Parts: sequence; structure tokens; C-alpha cells
Amino acid sequence: MVLSARRPSGQAQDGESMIRWRPNLHDLYVGRVVAGTVLLVWAVLLGMDVMIALSNEVRDFGKGTYSFTHALVYVAYTVPGRLYNLFPYAAVIGSLMGLGQLAATSELTALRALGLSRRRLSISVAVALALLTALMVTNMETLGSWSDSQGTAFRAAARSDRVAVARYSGLWAREGDVFLNAQNGEEEMDAEGKPTLLLRDVRLYQVADDGRLASISHAASARHVDGGWMLSDVLRTTFGARSVSQARSPSERWESKLDPAALAIGIANPRYMAARDLAQSIDYRERNGLDAREYEDSYWSRWFYPVNVLALCLAAIPFAFGSLRSGGLGKRLFLGILFSLGFLLLQMLFSRFAAAFKLDFRLAYALPPVIMLGVSAWLFKRRSS
Repeated sequence: MVLSARRPSGQAQDGESMIRWRPNLHDLYVGRVVAGTVLLVWAVLLGMDVMIALSNEVRDFGKGTYSFTHALVYVAYTVPGRLYNLFPYAAVIGSLMGLGQLAATSELTALRALGLSRRRLSISVAVALALLTALMVTNMETLGSWSDSQGTAFRAAARSDRVAVARYSGLWAREGDVFLNAQNGEEEMDAEGKPTLLLRDVRLYQVADDGRLASISHAASARHVDGGWMLSDVLRTTFGARSVSQARSPSERWESKLDPAALAIGIANPRYMAARDLAQSIDYRERNGLDAREYEDSYWSRWFYPVNVLALCLAAIPFAFGSLRSGGLGKRLFLGILFSLGFLLLQMLFSRFAAAFKLDFRLAYALPPVIMLGVSAWLFKRRSS
């Protein structure tokens, strides 16, 4: 393969690559190598993650009809979401390994000798990663969110024959002659620090012995307390033979043995919801005075996902350069991965602070990539001097 590059007269190559970037043979070659190593690392990380997920499902074997086959199908449903979550790690490690492979064979040195700058090579890597990032964003907004909801419903049905999850009508469960429907819910900590389940927008349909609908009770929320369920803001509609009556109560207790653990597995995780569903959930909670910050966190993390991936990789790329003819590739790779993990921890810290102090999540997700890109620019200047 012949690689050629011509430096235009009267203008620096760095400025040319930033203002007028057109893919050449060397761009395709570098992008292909980096994309190949990213896919390889991605496959390894996915295999490890799937094995860990399967091992975690072992403890649920025997609950209802849940078996190894059910666990295998459930984990298969979650693969698109796992690919989405693992991609930032695979992108960083794969891009560093790809550039390291080119450095080990002196190909980066040859490209630099032809007049290609570090910035131009970084753009080639960024374009390849941008294409994979766009694929992952599309995946999560379509297949990923759908497969996770289907997997959750499949596991809930297998673990409990009294619980089912519908795509548009929420969570369904049966307790004797009463059918429960909850649109959403979440696991919380009670006053004693113990986990408890809170269901929202709950309806209880009671069926009489002759099969007719005896009553409908609508509650704003239902919290599992002391082996039963405490309903709040209850409106009960009772159907008589020739009459209908209504009664309202601020709270009442429903004695039921429905397992909250079985219900919890049927609740959708905001981390795996599509952005449009997250926006609808945020709007619903704000209109009803409910806490929507968990959904806001997931919503804005979805929007900043492409920015974070590219900023993370660009911030780590300087570690792949240096004295390309000398050794120390393993050291640079280790430092780059450490730098990337620092970025992820910084992002997690900012998002936790935003949740704790009720700050704007957009600011929390924008600051880490800005900081890392500033550090990356400083490293580029330092290595170029």
C-alpha cells in the first residue's frame, strides 16, 4: 500500500485539516485499523459482561418457572443495551490499541514523515468513532429500548405467574379477585434505610364471583409497608346491580401478599428507555408534581452520549503519541486508560452532585468533556513543542 500526502504551500497542514478535511487513503487506513481494534475490544468486553450477567441470574433459578433457558433469553434481550453502555470503554481502549499497533510497526512514524500532523491523524480516528457512535445512538433509541422492555417483561412473567408487563399499559398483577395495574414505579429507601417499592398511578379492579366488575379503585400511589400496601389519594367507584357510587379517601391500607420483589423486576429502568419515552415521563411527572430528576439524568446523559464518547477518545489519543520509535507503548496505553477512567469518574461525580443539590443536569454533563478537551489540547501542545 502506498501512502502519499502533499503539504500545500502557504498554509499549515494543521489549519488545512481543521478547515477543509477530505478523506484520503491514509484516513481510511487509520480509521479501518482503529475501527477493527474497537470492534475486537468491544466483543471481548461484551462476552465478559454477558457471562457476569448470566452468573448473576443463577440465584433466581427456581422462582416461578425461571430457569437457565429463561436467563439465557433474558440476557440476549439485553445485549443491545449492553453494547451501548460498553461502547465508550471499547472506543477508548480500541483507539489506543489501534494507534499503538500502527506505532509498533512504525506506520505512524511514516505517516508523520509524510507531513501528517497529530491533529490530522486524530481527526481520522474521530471520524471512524463518530460513525460507530451514531450507530449506537440509533441502536439505543430503537432496538435497545425495545429489547430491554421485552426482556424485562419476559423475566417478570417467568419469575412470577401473577405479574405481567405490558408495553403501553404498565405493570399488571393479580391477587385473588383483584387485578392491579400500575403505570410506573420505583424502588426507594424508607425512614429506616430499608428498600421499599413505590408504585404510581395505581388501579385496582375487583371482580365479583359472577364475573362482573364490582369496583375500581384509583390511587395516586401505593407503597409497600409492613407486608401490605398503603394507598394514597384513593377514589373508589363501586358498581351495584343498578347503581354506581363513588367514595374518596386520603389513604387506606390494602392487605395483599403481592411480592414487591416480583413487581420491582417489572418496572422499566430509565437508563434503558428511549429519549422520547424519557421526555414523556418527565412531562408526566412535572405535570403531576412528582420527582422527575432520575429521568432527567437519563434523558440528558442520552443527549450528551456522543459528545462524551468523542471527548473521551480525543482526550486519550495524545497518550498514543510521543516518541514513536522508542518503547513505552504499554505505559502510554495504561496512562490513557487511567485518564479515561478518570473522565468517567468525574462525569459520575458531577451527575451525583447535580442530583444531590438539584442542579441542572445539562451543566453536569457538559463540564467533564469541556475539562477533558482542555487537558487534551494542552497535551497536544506539549507533545508538539
